[in-house]
Amino acid sequence: MISYNAALVYSVVLAAAADGRVEENELKTIKSMTLGLPIFVGFDDAKFFETAAACTDLLTEEDGLDAAIEIIRQSLPTKLCPTAYALACDVVAVNGIATQEELRFLEMLRHELAVDRLTAAAIERGSAARYARYSDDDGSE
Repeated sequence: MISYNAALVYSVVLAAAADGRVEENELKTIKSMTLGLPIFVGFDDAKFFETAAACTDLLTEEDGLDAAIEIIRQSLPTKLCPTAYALACDVVAVNGIATQEELRFLEMLRHELAVDRLTAAAIERGSAARYARYSDDDGSE
């Protein structure tokens, strides 16, 4: 098991890496989460890269994604499972569009963390609203 903070970092790192690449705005979002959200108070920022590297190292192993999600599940208190899901959704939403790989990862995470569908839908809608983009030529009013 790892600390709950490390489990949350695993969640967002996996979300960022789900489509096979980690974008600069995803990294900025993750950094801003770990520096600014109350759940990360007391988290040693110096351990972020070590924790992220341990997580991505798991992805090189056979069934590494499943192993990483299992580590998250075992390390998080039940009341923080929706938090991990919400943070992962925010990382996926930051680019403005979710890939099939990212959506599949979120589905796996939601199931493993036992985040119920109604809660997940509310979290997903909140992430979409926070990271929405507006264009005058999108055809909507």
